[in-house]
Amino acid sequence: MTLGDKIKRIRTFRGMTQKELGIAIGLDEKGADNRIAQYETNYRVPKKELLDKMAEVLHVNPYNFCGLPIGCAEDLLRTLFWLDEASPGSIRLFQLTCNPIWRTNSEDTAVRYNDSDDWPARPPVGIYFRYGSVDRYMQEWLVRQQELLAKKITRDEYFEWKLNWPYTSDGSAHMPTYIPWRKEDTKNKE
Repeated sequence: MTLGDKIKRIRTFRGMTQKELGIAIGLDEKGADNRIAQYETNYRVPKKELLDKMAEVLHVNPYNFCGLPIGCAEDLLRTLFWLDEASPGSIRLFQLTCNPIWRTNSEDTAVRYNDSDDWPARPPVGIYFRYGSVDRYMQEWLVRQQELLAKKITRDEYFEWKLNWPYTSDGSAHMPTYIPWRKEDTKNKE
């Protein structure tokens, strides 16, 4: 979702017109609606000070408009939040419950985990995506994690795969943009 999409989505959610938002953030009444329209279509990008004022007027966290440090948990969550807005229902959260010793009946659809020292004190929250490319990435990521745990790849290879993804993905191996990430692949390429 672009910055303009976010501004428009929040503005309409708050029930404001473009002109009302423009005036509220201090733009001239005559061109306020035109300027907001330019921001919403990404024709223009507002400066940080103006974005902060929009956030204040729209009563939202300014991080909806201005980036957080890339890779921090808040950045990931904000990204997932906006993905959920752009494609409602594509992210499904579910609570995992401790797996009892006995077998459950076929009508029980709970996802369970085996309690161990590897799990947090509280039952974890699970997540899955119904979003094609994210699903494929998450499935491949799981394979890489399993390979790392089984010592089929090194931590450096694992990190290299993540650093250059999607150019390291299994699906792009036949493409000219593919970047070899396994040590054996890089040796063969030389």
